[in-house]
Amino acid sequence: MHIAKLLNPKLDYVFKRIFGSAGNEKITKSFLEAITKENITDIKLDCNPITEKDLFDDKIGILDIKAKINNNINCNIEMQIVDRKNIEKRILYYWSKMYTSSIKKGDDFDKLEKGIVVLLSDYNIDNLKENNNYITKWQIREEKTHELILTDVLEIYIIELRKVSKDKKGDNSLKAWIEFINNPEEKSKMGDKEELIKAREILEDMSKTKRERYLAEQREKYIMDKHAIHAAGYDKGLQEGLQEGSNKEKLEIAKNLKQQNIDIEIIIKATGLTKEEINNL
Repeated sequence: MHIAKLLNPKLDYVFKRIFGSAGNEKITKSFLEAITKENITDIKLDCNPITEKDLFDDKIGILDIKAKINNNINCNIEMQIVDRKNIEKRILYYWSKMYTSSIKKGDDFDKLEKGIVVLLSDYNIDNLKENNNYITKWQIREEKTHELILTDVLEIYIIELRKVSKDKKGDNSLKAWIEFINNPEEKSKMGDKEELIKAREILEDMSKTKRERYLAEQREKYIMDKHAIHAAGYDKGLQEGLQEGSNKEKLEIAKNLKQQNIDIEIIIKATGLTKEEINNL
């Protein structure tokens, strides 16, 4: 079957299907080893199935990848294609949730497990605009000595996909993975790593499947519609309208969103109006 165009690996739904699905542990292991430069002997994926409802939900981390590394390290991997301007707080929140949930009430603090957060962003982060490295690693370090690390339980890796072509010093094994994510059509630049080849085969199989294409397209439209709402300032107006309890405000916002062809499911979630009320506008 001819593939018109490969699906976009940067889309969180597609990314999770490749790196976070049961049976793909070797792919995720290879990818994380290229990022952390650490040997991973065992990896388990939290393989909750992705439902169609998930694609129209903006709950924190619903399409992130959660993994257990070497039986004692928790890892969260997130792909972001839209700049929400709060990503630093978001990734610290992910880490804190992982860290505190690694012990039960009454357990000793020494049972707390290390947490790793990996963020891949398809935009340049404002606070890192002076840094040309496409991957940065963050820990708790002493201000003056830098080499002195308070604890190794926190590690955050930020990969800015748009910087990879400008970074001439980066590791080639990771660059091959980033090349696949950035330009999956360009086979020649990806190398011959077994896990990378397998990842592309999975992407090809997804791209051939009508159901997968439909789900990916729905997810992408949802993300872009949400971004359009935010960019136009309707989200602020909606919050004010909801606080005032004004149904007139909700109807006016819903009408504006409908005129911009925003998905009706998003309008329902945003305004609390029924499908019938929106269709009657």
